[in-house]
Amino acid sequence: MTADEKLKIEEKIIEYLRTVYDPEIPVDIYSLGLVYKIDLSDSGDLTIDMTLTAPNCPMADFIVEDVNQKMSSIPGVKSVQVNIVFEPEWNKDMMSEEAKLELGFL
Repeated sequence: MTADEKLKIEEKIIEYLRTVYDPEIPVDIYSLGLVYKIDLSDSGDLTIDMTLTAPNCPMADFIVEDVNQKMSSIPGVKSVQVNIVFEPEWNKDMMSEEAKLELGFL
C-alpha cells in the first residue's frame, strides 16, 4: 500500500475508534486516552495497544470485541490484534480536553 493509502486507513482507524465506548463512561476510548499505540503494517495487519480505566474493568471483553469488529470492517485492514496493556497505568491526565470537560474534570 502507498503512504497515501496508509494515511487514509489510519485516519479511518481513529475515526472508528472514536465510536467505541465503555458502556459505563459517556466518552469514547480514543478521547479517554485508552489507545496507546496504533500500528498498521504495509500489508494491512493492524496492532492496537490499549488499556482500560481499571484492570478489573467488567466491560473489557465487550470493548475489545467492539474494537475488533470495527477495525476489521475497514477496507485495507487485513487482520486485527488488540493488546490490553497496563503500562503505563492510565490516569485522567491522558484524556483529551473534550473528555475532561464532558466528565466534569474541567
